[in-house]
This record gives sequence, structure tokens and C-alpha cells, in this order.
Amino acid sequence: MKQNFRFSGTGGQGLITAGIILAEAALLDGKLAVQSQSYGPEARGGSSKAEVIISDEPIRFGRVTHPDTLLVMSQEAADKFSGDCDGSSLIITDSLFVEEVRAKDARRVDLPITHTAREACGKPLFANIVALGAVVELTKCVTPEALERAVLDRVPKGTEDANKKALAAGYELAKKAGGK
Repeated sequence: MKQNFRFSGTGGQGLITAGIILAEAALLDGKLAVQSQSYGPEARGGSSKAEVIISDEPIRFGRVTHPDTLLVMSQEAADKFSGDCDGSSLIITDSLFVEEVRAKDARRVDLPITHTAREACGKPLFANIVALGAVVELTKCVTPEALERAVLDRVPKGTEDANKKALAAGYELAKKAGGK
């Protein structure tokens, strides 16, 4: 089984880190994974995109042209990337920043990701980890154990507890929204 993910938003939201963590979690689960990224020239505020392909079989093309799951954390990202989705796609939006998506027939789940990060961890900078928890809960692409290990291997020392809270908050957010 192969799953294509695209995480998109603006620079500074941690989406490239989220993509790297998801790919590492897949490897920890014994799956194959490819991760790529691109971002605008701005340090913060420019566009940002991370793509991850997770598969049980060899990945012959390492680019996501049609995401099975699209995470959009800004309206600009929704405008730019939601047109690549169709009725078989899942679009997860941060309801604080995204109002409209172009793919009207895709399954859409609007979640207060940034608000939840602020509420659960005291800072919006944990939104990428909240989003990862939600993505994994909705898609079951990796095990929660592998995701937690990958997160803890990547985050700065001293932030482990806050990142665990962010993951748990993301899982809970997605459960309330109705998992796949």
C-alpha cells in the first residue's frame, strides 16, 4: 500500500520538520519512505511544502503529484495545492487560517490545529506536532509508537513533554472529527 502526503503552509510553521518526522516514523515501522521539501526564499512567511511517500513496496517516483492526504496550514497553501486533490483525497485544514479549498469533492476535515497547540502547550509553535498527531489518527499511516519516537528523536531537548502533549492533542482532535 502506498500513501502520498503533502504538508503545506508558510515558512516557520515547522511543516518541513513534520514531513521529516513522518518519513522517519514510517522507517521505524519497517516501511519505505521518501521525503522532499521546498520553500520560498523568505526565512519566515514564504510558502513551504513537504512531501512524503510511504509504501510497503519500492517507490519508483519520489514526487507527489496527487496527494492522498493534503495538510494545509494557510489559505495561500490551500489556493496553491488543493487543486491537485480529487474525491479520493483527504484535505486537513487549520481552521484558523483556511476558509476555502479548490477541490470541492475531496473529503475535508477542518481542525483548530494552531489554537489547539496554543491551548495544549502554551505556544502555537507546536502546531506542526498537533497536525502530525491528527494526520496519523486520520490516516493510520504509521503507528503512534513510531511517530512518538520519531518526534522525540527530532525535537530540542527540554521540549519532550510539550511535544508529547501536542501529539496527544492532535490524536484527540482527529478522533473528535471522526477518523478514517
